[in-house]
Amino acid sequence: MAASFSGSLAGPSTPLPHFWEHTVGSGHATLGLRADWQAQLKRAHDELGMAHVRFHGILSDDMGTLICQNGQLLYSFANADSIFDYLLSIGMKPFVELSFMPAALASGDQTVFHYRANVSKPRDLAQWSVLIRELVKHWVDRYGRDEVRQWFFEVWNEPNLTSFGSGLPDDYFELYRYTAEAIKGVDTELKIGGPATAANAWVDEFIAFCHANALPVDFISTHHYPTDAFGQPGDDTETQLAKSSRSILREQTRAVRKQAGDLPVYYTEWCTSSNPRDPLHDDPYAAAFIVKTVLEANGLVQGYSYWTFSDIFEENYFPSVPFHGGFGLLNIHGIAKPAWRAFELLHGLGGEMLLVEGTHETVDAWLVRGEKSSTIMLTNFALPRHPIATELVQFSLKDARQVAAATIQRIDLEHANAKRLWEQMGKPEYPSPAMVAELNEASRLREETQPFDADSRVHEVTMPPQSVAAVRLFH
Repeated sequence: MAASFSGSLAGPSTPLPHFWEHTVGSGHATLGLRADWQAQLKRAHDELGMAHVRFHGILSDDMGTLICQNGQLLYSFANADSIFDYLLSIGMKPFVELSFMPAALASGDQTVFHYRANVSKPRDLAQWSVLIRELVKHWVDRYGRDEVRQWFFEVWNEPNLTSFGSGLPDDYFELYRYTAEAIKGVDTELKIGGPATAANAWVDEFIAFCHANALPVDFISTHHYPTDAFGQPGDDTETQLAKSSRSILREQTRAVRKQAGDLPVYYTEWCTSSNPRDPLHDDPYAAAFIVKTVLEANGLVQGYSYWTFSDIFEENYFPSVPFHGGFGLLNIHGIAKPAWRAFELLHGLGGEMLLVEGTHETVDAWLVRGEKSSTIMLTNFALPRHPIATELVQFSLKDARQVAAATIQRIDLEHANAKRLWEQMGKPEYPSPAMVAELNEASRLREETQPFDADSRVHEVTMPPQSVAAVRLFH
């Protein structure tokens, strides 16, 4: 039985702001000093519209932001400035995650990741406050108030997890208090928020703390992954996802939106899974998941930052295998994964979401209107180990005679899928430049003419499992 949907190009619409382009994630501040990282980030801005970037460790010792030498605290903002200078030069801005703890201020020696970022709380919150005030004042002096007022300051990363500290809300709330007071002491119009938690945690408690203590909070930030809280320790990703639900992130986002009240909501991390070595990250599965998840979040958030734009990423180690299941939209060679192509299709959408009627167990459909064309966006998606098959999708367009021509772009096993060619090459760990060129070519979206019968009004598309199709309708 076909999956049937219907819509009208002339129907009422709701806004579709490109909130998913507000911010994109990266791993570690020092990567921002690499030429290849910079080149890939520029592509994310130019080709996908990404406006801000967020990463860990701007305060960590390997950035040299604050060190202790001969008993004296020394500030050096040169490396941070170098990264931010580059961001501004390409038209991007930082979403500043204030982490992690400089050893000179640390109360303990707890660390995370292979680069040993200190995650203990400050032994003296007043000294932490001085660091934040000096750093933010420096940026205001360097870049100007008007510029820095467009940035976002987020306190810490996932403080509810013991991997990133004590896991206790009281410790985080005190850190937030001192940080917020320091930043607002520089300029009351600078934007600060939190709690930057994993798994949508602490939102109610954080807001209540801020209100009870008359503390400023300009936005809510949190993270989620479809693998959060599903399965048992040691389960692989597929087992976790099989126990999840198909639109779990939409359900969680709705709950956070309600908790946040009138405050803007920014998800500063989300992805196909939280596993840094997950084969699904490199597959068409990720593209279908991304398109469905992003479009289901419309109207609920102001920003939705995918983790991450690149496999130039080294929380555990720096990889050499081209398709190793990393978080990135691009692999280490800059080859676009199906996930990158999903964001490319989303970037090409207009700004008006039209009503679509019809439901199906695995197929979803959206109709988005632009100035000169509209797009029928289709996904055929199911979680691992859930039933899914090739589906014939029928989309009835009530005013089909407005359409002069149609094209289609696909992401699936056979389309925009460089990993498949790499596997056919024998999975070379160190592909030659010629191989990289072939893989880049295989990764590209192809726009093909799509037959369109205006008289019948019904447009048909065959959708294989875990696939995306964008049918562009020219007015």
